[in-house]
Amino acid sequence: MRRSQRGHLYLELIEKGSGDQVVGKLEAVIWRRDFQAVSKELAESGQQIEEGQQIRCWCEVDFYPPFGRLQLVIHRVDPLFTLGLLEKRRRETLEALAKAGLMELNKARTLSRVPLRLALITSKDSAAYHDFLATLRESGFGFGVSFLHAAVQGVDAEREVSAALNGLTALQVDCAVLIRGGGSRADLAAFDSRRIAEAVARAPVPVITGLGHEIDESIADRVAHTPTKTPTRAAEFLVQRLTRAEKLVEDLGRELRHAALEPLRRASLRLSAAERVLGLARFRVASERERLTGLSQRLGRAATQRLGAKRRGLEMLRARLVAAPARSIAASRRRAPATARRIATASNARLREVEARLAGWARLLGELAPERTLARGFSITRDENSRLLRDSGAVEPGDALSTQLSSGVILSRVESQE
Repeated sequence: MRRSQRGHLYLELIEKGSGDQVVGKLEAVIWRRDFQAVSKELAESGQQIEEGQQIRCWCEVDFYPPFGRLQLVIHRVDPLFTLGLLEKRRRETLEALAKAGLMELNKARTLSRVPLRLALITSKDSAAYHDFLATLRESGFGFGVSFLHAAVQGVDAEREVSAALNGLTALQVDCAVLIRGGGSRADLAAFDSRRIAEAVARAPVPVITGLGHEIDESIADRVAHTPTKTPTRAAEFLVQRLTRAEKLVEDLGRELRHAALEPLRRASLRLSAAERVLGLARFRVASERERLTGLSQRLGRAATQRLGAKRRGLEMLRARLVAAPARSIAASRRRAPATARRIATASNARLREVEARLAGWARLLGELAPERTLARGFSITRDENSRLLRDSGAVEPGDALSTQLSSGVILSRVESQE
Protein backbone atom coordinates (compact mmCIF):
# COMPACT_ATOMS: atom_id res chain seq x y z
CA MET A 1 0.00 0.00 0.00
CA ARG A 2 1.04 3.60 -0.67
CA ARG A 3 -0.78 6.71 0.47
CA SER A 4 -0.46 9.73 -1.84
CA GLN A 5 -0.20 13.33 -0.70
CA ARG A 6 -3.67 13.96 -2.10
CA GLY A 7 -5.16 11.28 0.15
CA HIS A 8 -5.57 8.51 -2.42
CA LEU A 9 -4.58 4.95 -1.47
CA TYR A 10 -2.70 2.92 -4.11
CA LEU A 11 -2.40 -0.79 -3.49
CA GLU A 12 -1.69 -4.07 -5.16
CA LEU A 13 -4.11 -7.00 -5.04
CA ILE A 14 -2.69 -10.51 -5.36
CA GLU A 15 -4.03 -14.04 -5.47
CA LYS A 16 -2.02 -17.01 -4.20
CA GLY A 17 -2.12 -20.61 -5.27
CA SER A 18 -1.86 -23.77 -3.19
CA GLY A 19 1.92 -23.47 -2.81
CA ASP A 20 1.65 -19.89 -1.49
CA GLN A 21 2.89 -18.66 -4.86
CA VAL A 22 1.42 -15.53 -6.44
CA VAL A 23 -0.69 -16.59 -9.42
CA GLY A 24 -2.39 -13.26 -10.11
CA LYS A 25 -1.69 -9.58 -9.46
CA LEU A 26 -3.51 -6.36 -10.26
CA GLU A 27 -2.99 -2.74 -9.25
CA ALA A 28 -5.85 -0.92 -7.52
CA VAL A 29 -6.69 2.48 -6.12
CA ILE A 30 -9.17 3.92 -3.64
CA TRP A 31 -9.77 7.57 -4.39
CA ARG A 32 -9.66 9.95 -1.45
CA ARG A 33 -13.43 10.39 -1.01
CA ASP A 34 -14.08 6.64 -1.16
CA PHE A 35 -11.06 5.94 1.07
CA GLN A 36 -12.46 8.23 3.79
CA ALA A 37 -15.78 6.39 3.70
CA VAL A 38 -14.11 2.95 3.64
CA SER A 39 -11.83 3.84 6.55
CA LYS A 40 -14.78 5.11 8.61
CA GLU A 41 -16.83 1.97 7.98
CA LEU A 42 -13.95 -0.35 8.83
CA ALA A 43 -13.10 1.63 11.96
CA GLU A 44 -16.59 1.01 13.32
CA SER A 45 -15.69 -2.69 13.59
CA GLY A 46 -12.14 -2.04 14.80
CA GLN A 47 -10.50 -2.66 11.44
CA GLN A 48 -8.33 -0.87 8.93
CA ILE A 49 -6.81 -1.70 5.57
CA GLU A 50 -3.30 -3.04 5.98
CA GLU A 51 -0.80 -5.16 4.10
CA GLY A 52 -1.35 -8.89 4.10
CA GLN A 53 -5.10 -8.49 4.64
CA GLN A 54 -7.64 -10.44 2.59
CA ILE A 55 -10.62 -8.30 1.50
CA ARG A 56 -13.79 -8.47 -0.50
CA CYS A 57 -14.52 -5.24 -2.34
CA TRP A 58 -16.89 -3.49 -4.78
CA CYS A 59 -14.90 -2.11 -7.65
CA GLU A 60 -14.84 -1.27 -11.34
CA VAL A 61 -12.20 -1.85 -13.98
CA ASP A 62 -10.47 1.27 -15.18
CA PHE A 63 -8.19 1.47 -18.21
CA TYR A 64 -6.01 4.52 -18.88
CA PRO A 65 -5.05 4.39 -22.59
CA PRO A 66 -2.16 6.93 -22.62
CA PHE A 67 -0.15 4.70 -20.29
CA GLY A 68 -1.80 1.46 -21.20
CA ARG A 69 -2.53 0.95 -17.50
CA LEU A 70 -5.29 -1.31 -16.23
CA GLN A 71 -6.34 -1.01 -12.59
CA LEU A 72 -9.27 -1.59 -10.31
CA VAL A 73 -11.01 1.35 -8.68
CA ILE A 74 -12.30 0.22 -5.27
CA HIS A 75 -15.42 1.96 -3.99
CA ARG A 76 -16.34 -0.13 -0.92
CA VAL A 77 -14.76 -2.85 1.27
CA ASP A 78 -16.91 -5.45 3.05
CA PRO A 79 -15.96 -5.35 6.80
CA LEU A 80 -17.90 -8.54 7.63
CA PHE A 81 -15.87 -10.60 5.17
CA THR A 82 -12.57 -9.64 6.79
CA LEU A 83 -13.92 -10.16 10.29
CA GLY A 84 -15.12 -13.61 9.31
CA LEU A 85 -11.74 -14.57 7.91
CA LEU A 86 -9.98 -13.32 11.03
CA GLU A 87 -12.32 -15.24 13.30
CA LYS A 88 -12.01 -18.39 11.22
CA ARG A 89 -8.23 -18.15 11.26
CA ARG A 90 -8.35 -17.48 15.00
CA ARG A 91 -10.39 -20.63 15.68
CA GLU A 92 -8.13 -22.72 13.50
CA THR A 93 -5.07 -21.38 15.30
CA LEU A 94 -6.55 -22.12 18.75
CA GLU A 95 -7.46 -25.65 17.69
CA ALA A 96 -3.97 -26.29 16.34
CA LEU A 97 -2.34 -24.95 19.52
CA ALA A 98 -4.59 -27.06 21.73
CA LYS A 99 -3.88 -30.16 19.65
CA ALA A 100 -0.14 -29.51 19.99
CA GLY A 101 -0.49 -29.11 23.79
CA LEU A 102 0.72 -25.51 23.73
CA MET A 103 -2.19 -23.70 25.40
CA GLU A 104 -0.96 -24.37 28.94
CA LEU A 105 2.75 -24.84 28.29
CA ASN A 106 3.92 -21.35 29.24
CA LYS A 107 1.41 -21.10 32.09
CA ALA A 108 3.08 -24.15 33.67
CA ARG A 109 6.38 -22.31 34.01
CA THR A 110 7.12 -20.96 37.49
CA LEU A 111 7.25 -17.20 37.79
CA SER A 112 9.83 -16.04 40.34
CA ARG A 113 8.55 -14.43 43.53
CA VAL A 114 11.06 -11.65 42.84
CA PRO A 115 11.06 -11.12 39.04
CA LEU A 116 13.69 -8.40 38.82
CA ARG A 117 15.42 -9.49 35.57
CA LEU A 118 13.09 -8.76 32.66
CA ALA A 119 13.22 -9.10 28.89
CA LEU A 120 11.09 -6.35 27.33
CA ILE A 121 9.77 -6.98 23.81
CA THR A 122 8.14 -4.03 22.06
CA SER A 123 8.80 -1.24 19.60
CA LYS A 124 11.65 1.03 20.67
CA ASP A 125 10.67 4.52 21.91
CA SER A 126 6.95 3.70 21.60
CA ALA A 127 4.44 4.99 24.15
CA ALA A 128 4.14 1.45 25.52
CA TYR A 129 7.91 1.30 25.99
CA HIS A 130 8.04 4.58 27.94
CA ASP A 131 4.89 3.90 30.01
CA PHE A 132 6.16 0.48 31.08
CA LEU A 133 9.63 1.71 32.11
CA ALA A 134 8.21 4.78 33.85
CA THR A 135 6.00 2.57 36.05
CA LEU A 136 8.99 0.38 36.95
CA ARG A 137 11.12 3.41 37.84
CA GLU A 138 8.42 4.90 40.04
CA SER A 139 8.21 1.68 42.07
CA GLY A 140 11.73 2.14 43.47
CA PHE A 141 12.62 -1.53 42.92
CA GLY A 142 15.89 -2.42 41.18
CA PHE A 143 14.54 -3.94 37.97
CA GLY A 144 17.03 -4.97 35.31
CA VAL A 145 15.54 -4.74 31.81
CA SER A 146 17.00 -6.35 28.68
CA PHE A 147 15.30 -4.68 25.71
CA LEU A 148 14.51 -6.59 22.49
CA HIS A 149 13.14 -4.38 19.74
CA ALA A 150 10.34 -5.79 17.58
CA ALA A 151 7.68 -4.24 15.38
CA VAL A 152 4.30 -4.80 17.04
CA GLN A 153 2.10 -4.23 13.98
CA GLY A 154 2.43 -4.48 10.24
CA VAL A 155 3.98 -7.11 8.02
CA ASP A 156 7.17 -7.36 10.07
CA ALA A 157 5.47 -7.83 13.45
CA GLU A 158 4.97 -11.57 13.22
CA ARG A 159 8.56 -12.27 12.22
CA GLU A 160 10.27 -9.84 14.63
CA VAL A 161 8.16 -10.67 17.69
CA SER A 162 8.63 -14.43 17.24
CA ALA A 163 12.36 -13.92 16.68
CA ALA A 164 12.65 -11.90 19.89
CA LEU A 165 10.80 -14.59 21.85
CA ASN A 166 13.01 -17.30 20.39
CA GLY A 167 16.07 -15.27 21.40
CA LEU A 168 15.19 -15.45 25.09
CA THR A 169 17.26 -18.62 25.49
CA ALA A 170 20.42 -16.51 25.32
CA LEU A 171 19.32 -14.25 28.20
CA GLN A 172 19.38 -14.84 31.96
CA VAL A 173 15.98 -13.37 32.84
CA ASP A 174 13.13 -14.23 35.20
CA CYS A 175 10.38 -13.50 32.68
CA ALA A 176 9.61 -11.79 29.36
CA VAL A 177 7.16 -8.93 28.87
CA LEU A 178 5.46 -8.51 25.47
CA ILE A 179 3.64 -5.16 25.18
CA ARG A 180 2.22 -2.66 22.71
CA GLY A 181 -0.02 0.38 22.97
CA GLY A 182 -3.73 0.48 22.23
CA GLY A 183 -5.09 0.05 18.74
CA SER A 184 -7.81 -1.38 16.58
CA ARG A 185 -8.48 -5.05 16.13
CA ALA A 186 -6.58 -4.90 12.89
CA ASP A 187 -3.59 -3.40 14.73
CA LEU A 188 -3.58 -6.41 17.03
CA ALA A 189 -4.04 -8.99 14.27
CA ALA A 190 -0.39 -10.07 14.44
CA PHE A 191 -0.91 -11.35 17.99
CA ASP A 192 -3.54 -13.78 16.72
CA SER A 193 -0.96 -15.43 14.47
CA ARG A 194 0.08 -19.00 15.11
CA ARG A 195 3.76 -18.15 14.74
CA ILE A 196 3.73 -15.64 17.60
CA ALA A 197 1.44 -17.85 19.71
CA GLU A 198 3.81 -20.82 19.37
CA ALA A 199 6.80 -18.61 20.23
CA VAL A 200 5.02 -17.37 23.37
CA ALA A 201 4.02 -20.90 24.40
CA ARG A 202 7.52 -22.34 23.88
CA ALA A 203 9.36 -19.41 25.50
CA PRO A 204 11.89 -20.68 28.10
CA VAL A 205 10.56 -18.25 30.73
CA PRO A 206 7.08 -17.06 31.75
CA VAL A 207 5.67 -14.47 29.32
CA ILE A 208 3.58 -11.53 30.55
CA THR A 209 1.52 -9.73 27.91
CA GLY A 210 0.16 -6.19 27.92
CA LEU A 211 -1.21 -5.66 24.42
CA GLY A 212 -3.20 -2.49 24.95
CA HIS A 213 -6.75 -3.76 24.58
CA GLU A 214 -9.49 -3.71 27.20
CA ILE A 215 -12.09 -5.98 25.56
CA ASP A 216 -10.59 -8.44 23.09
CA GLU A 217 -8.18 -11.16 24.11
CA SER A 218 -5.58 -12.15 21.56
CA ILE A 219 -4.30 -15.68 21.07
CA ALA A 220 -0.95 -14.52 22.45
CA ASP A 221 -2.81 -13.58 25.64
CA ARG A 222 -4.45 -17.00 25.75
CA VAL A 223 -1.15 -18.90 25.72
CA ALA A 224 0.88 -16.43 27.83
CA HIS A 225 1.66 -17.11 31.47
CA THR A 226 -0.02 -13.90 32.67
CA PRO A 227 -2.10 -11.65 30.36
CA THR A 228 -2.76 -8.03 31.34
CA LYS A 229 -4.73 -5.34 29.57
CA THR A 230 -2.12 -2.61 29.01
CA PRO A 231 1.65 -2.06 29.24
CA THR A 232 1.13 -0.06 32.42
CA ARG A 233 -0.85 -2.88 33.99
CA ALA A 234 1.86 -5.35 33.05
CA ALA A 235 4.38 -3.18 34.91
CA GLU A 236 1.99 -2.80 37.86
CA PHE A 237 1.59 -6.59 38.01
CA LEU A 238 5.36 -7.00 38.40
CA VAL A 239 5.58 -4.18 40.95
CA GLN A 240 2.75 -5.70 42.99
CA ARG A 241 4.46 -9.09 42.93
CA LEU A 242 7.65 -7.55 44.31
CA THR A 243 5.62 -5.59 46.87
CA ARG A 244 4.04 -8.83 48.09
CA ALA A 245 7.47 -10.48 48.22
CA GLU A 246 8.84 -7.51 50.17
CA LYS A 247 5.94 -7.72 52.63
CA LEU A 248 6.50 -11.46 52.96
CA VAL A 249 10.17 -10.83 53.80
CA GLU A 250 9.15 -8.20 56.37
CA ASP A 251 6.60 -10.57 57.92
CA LEU A 252 9.16 -13.37 58.03
CA GLY A 253 11.65 -10.95 59.59
CA ARG A 254 9.18 -10.05 62.31
CA GLU A 255 8.40 -13.71 62.93
CA LEU A 256 12.12 -14.49 63.05
CA ARG A 257 12.79 -11.68 65.51
CA HIS A 258 9.90 -12.85 67.68
CA ALA A 259 11.07 -16.46 67.48
CA ALA A 260 14.59 -15.37 68.47
CA LEU A 261 13.61 -12.92 71.24
CA GLU A 262 10.82 -14.92 72.87
CA PRO A 263 13.16 -17.62 74.29
CA LEU A 264 15.43 -14.83 75.56
CA ARG A 265 12.46 -13.13 77.21
CA ARG A 266 11.34 -16.38 78.86
CA ALA A 267 14.91 -17.11 79.93
CA SER A 268 15.15 -13.60 81.40
CA LEU A 269 11.97 -14.19 83.40
CA ARG A 270 13.31 -17.52 84.63
CA LEU A 271 16.63 -15.86 85.55
CA SER A 272 14.82 -13.13 87.49
CA ALA A 273 12.79 -15.78 89.31
CA ALA A 274 15.97 -17.74 90.03
CA GLU A 275 17.65 -14.60 91.37
CA ARG A 276 14.69 -14.03 93.70
CA VAL A 277 14.83 -17.65 94.87
CA LEU A 278 18.60 -17.38 95.32
CA GLY A 279 18.17 -14.20 97.37
CA LEU A 280 15.61 -15.92 99.57
CA ALA A 281 17.91 -18.93 99.93
CA ARG A 282 20.77 -16.68 100.96
CA PHE A 283 18.54 -15.01 103.53
CA ARG A 284 17.48 -18.40 104.87
CA VAL A 285 21.07 -19.64 104.98
CA ALA A 286 22.12 -16.52 106.88
CA SER A 287 19.23 -17.01 109.31
CA GLU A 288 20.13 -20.66 109.80
CA ARG A 289 23.77 -19.72 110.29
CA GLU A 290 22.82 -17.25 112.99
CA ARG A 291 20.51 -19.81 114.63
CA LEU A 292 23.21 -22.47 114.49
CA THR A 293 25.74 -20.07 115.95
CA GLY A 294 23.32 -19.28 118.76
CA LEU A 295 22.67 -22.95 119.40
CA SER A 296 26.40 -23.65 119.40
CA GLN A 297 27.01 -20.85 121.91
CA ARG A 298 24.16 -22.00 124.18
CA LEU A 299 25.36 -25.60 124.00
CA GLY A 300 28.89 -24.48 124.89
CA ARG A 301 27.64 -22.45 127.84
CA ALA A 302 25.41 -25.32 129.01
CA ALA A 303 28.31 -27.76 128.75
CA THR A 304 30.60 -25.39 130.66
CA GLN A 305 28.00 -24.82 133.37
CA ARG A 306 27.34 -28.54 133.75
CA LEU A 307 31.06 -29.29 133.87
CA GLY A 308 31.50 -26.60 136.52
CA ALA A 309 28.69 -28.05 138.60
CA LYS A 310 30.21 -31.49 138.35
CA ARG A 311 33.59 -30.13 139.39
CA ARG A 312 32.10 -28.35 142.38
CA GLY A 313 30.30 -31.52 143.38
CA LEU A 314 33.54 -33.42 142.99
CA GLU A 315 35.37 -30.95 145.23
CA MET A 316 32.64 -31.22 147.83
CA LEU A 317 32.74 -35.00 147.59
CA ARG A 318 36.52 -34.92 147.81
CA ALA A 319 36.33 -32.72 150.84
CA ARG A 320 33.81 -35.02 152.48
CA LEU A 321 35.86 -38.06 151.58
CA VAL A 322 39.00 -36.46 152.90
CA ALA A 323 37.26 -35.47 156.13
CA ALA A 324 35.48 -38.80 156.53
CA PRO A 325 38.67 -40.88 156.81
CA ALA A 326 40.06 -38.46 159.33
CA ARG A 327 36.95 -38.72 161.48
CA SER A 328 36.85 -42.42 160.95
CA ILE A 329 40.50 -42.71 161.92
CA ALA A 330 39.95 -40.55 164.95
CA ALA A 331 36.83 -42.48 165.93
CA SER A 332 38.31 -45.84 165.11
CA ARG A 333 41.83 -45.13 166.15
CA ARG A 334 41.54 -48.18 168.08
CA ARG A 335 40.75 -50.29 165.06
CA ALA A 336 43.40 -52.26 163.48
CA PRO A 337 45.75 -50.69 160.93
CA ALA A 338 44.45 -53.13 158.39
CA THR A 339 41.00 -51.63 158.61
CA ALA A 340 42.42 -48.15 158.22
CA ARG A 341 44.34 -49.14 155.14
CA ARG A 342 41.25 -50.77 153.65
CA ILE A 343 39.23 -47.69 154.15
CA ALA A 344 41.91 -45.49 152.66
CA THR A 345 42.28 -47.80 149.69
CA ALA A 346 38.55 -47.86 149.09
CA SER A 347 38.36 -44.09 149.31
CA ASN A 348 41.15 -43.57 146.84
CA ALA A 349 39.61 -46.05 144.42
CA ARG A 350 36.26 -44.30 144.67
CA LEU A 351 37.93 -40.95 144.11
CA ARG A 352 39.72 -42.18 141.01
CA GLU A 353 36.49 -43.65 139.67
CA VAL A 354 34.65 -40.37 140.07
CA GLU A 355 37.50 -38.41 138.49
CA ALA A 356 37.59 -40.80 135.53
CA ARG A 357 33.83 -40.49 135.11
CA LEU A 358 34.03 -36.70 135.20
CA ALA A 359 36.83 -36.73 132.67
CA GLY A 360 34.74 -38.97 130.40
CA TRP A 361 31.78 -36.63 130.70
CA ALA A 362 34.01 -33.68 129.89
CA ARG A 363 35.40 -35.44 126.83
CA LEU A 364 31.91 -36.46 125.74
CA LEU A 365 30.62 -32.93 126.09
CA GLY A 366 33.58 -31.63 124.12
CA GLU A 367 33.04 -34.18 121.38
CA LEU A 368 29.32 -33.40 121.21
CA ALA A 369 29.90 -29.68 120.60
CA PRO A 370 28.59 -28.75 117.03
CA GLU A 371 31.84 -27.00 116.18
CA ARG A 372 33.81 -30.19 116.86
CA THR A 373 31.35 -32.29 114.86
CA LEU A 374 31.58 -29.98 111.85
CA ALA A 375 35.36 -29.73 112.21
CA ARG A 376 35.67 -33.52 111.90
CA GLY A 377 34.21 -33.33 108.39
CA PHE A 378 30.53 -33.73 109.18
CA SER A 379 28.02 -31.33 107.64
CA ILE A 380 24.39 -30.29 107.99
CA THR A 381 22.36 -30.45 104.74
CA ARG A 382 18.97 -28.82 104.26
CA ASP A 383 16.58 -28.75 101.32
CA GLU A 384 15.33 -25.57 99.63
CA ASN A 385 12.68 -25.28 102.41
CA SER A 386 15.44 -25.35 105.12
CA ARG A 387 14.38 -28.78 106.37
CA LEU A 388 17.15 -31.10 107.65
CA LEU A 389 17.83 -33.99 105.29
CA ARG A 390 18.24 -37.44 106.77
CA ASP A 391 17.12 -39.53 103.77
CA SER A 392 18.16 -39.22 100.08
CA GLY A 393 14.64 -40.16 99.09
CA ALA A 394 13.37 -36.83 100.46
CA VAL A 395 14.72 -34.92 97.42
CA GLU A 396 14.35 -35.16 93.65
CA PRO A 397 16.84 -34.42 90.83
CA GLY A 398 16.97 -30.68 90.25
CA ASP A 399 16.20 -29.73 93.92
CA ALA A 400 18.40 -27.02 95.46
CA LEU A 401 20.40 -27.91 98.63
CA SER A 402 22.42 -25.91 101.19
CA THR A 403 25.19 -27.63 103.17
CA GLN A 404 26.62 -26.12 106.40
CA LEU A 405 30.33 -26.90 106.91
CA SER A 406 32.71 -25.98 109.67
CA SER A 407 33.46 -22.84 107.71
CA GLY A 408 30.92 -21.56 105.20
CA VAL A 409 27.91 -22.90 103.30
CA ILE A 410 27.80 -24.78 99.97
CA LEU A 411 24.81 -24.41 97.61
CA SER A 412 24.21 -27.38 95.28
CA ARG A 413 21.58 -29.07 93.10
CA VAL A 414 20.58 -32.75 93.09
CA GLU A 415 21.55 -34.67 89.96
CA SER A 416 20.56 -38.17 91.18
CA GLN A 417 19.97 -40.10 94.43
CA GLU A 418 20.67 -43.67 95.45
